[in-house]
Amino acid sequence: DNIFYGHGFPDSIRRAATQESGATVLGYRVHDPERYGVIDFDDEGNVVSIEEKPEAPRSNYAVVGLYFYDDQVVDIARAVEPSARGELEITAVNDAYLKRGQLEVVQMGRGVAWLDTGTFESMVEASEFVRVLETRQRLKIGSPEEVAFQMGFIDATRLRELAEPLLKSGYGRSLLEVAEHAEREALDG
Repeated sequence: DNIFYGHGFPDSIRRAATQESGATVLGYRVHDPERYGVIDFDDEGNVVSIEEKPEAPRSNYAVVGLYFYDDQVVDIARAVEPSARGELEITAVNDAYLKRGQLEVVQMGRGVAWLDTGTFESMVEASEFVRVLETRQRLKIGSPEEVAFQMGFIDATRLRELAEPLLKSGYGRSLLEVAEHAEREALDG
């Protein structure tokens, strides 16, 4: 139930994914931190606490719904007990890593949008965000085929093959446009 968008987001993910041990979570500044797991930092930027949906948040930094863990997570998760809300909280896993001194937080900066779509209102807001960007930029958000193409996992020919059965939809046509644009750039370059 999360949407991430923006220049620099892939760099945040790559940085988090390169951690060889411990846990890495992404932090994002929000105006309503009481809805999320909240991270508090000391003056040097070190994480000092993490708590789930606090009534009086110590900061405005929320943990977004994307986590990177090493293999310790299996044993840590097994030891998690239900919270006062009666739920198994992912924040308990993150807090266990914090207590071990093995939690890193990558702060997502300006220019990166994180949309939590866990409520009806936030789902509508996210839908409008996606609609506006796709309409203005004529690019699709969340296209695994396009990402695979841009990262060099597939070529333009394979992208066209994947687009073919989807041509009746706007999605298939957008994949073809990506392939055609890349081919034109290759000829011009």
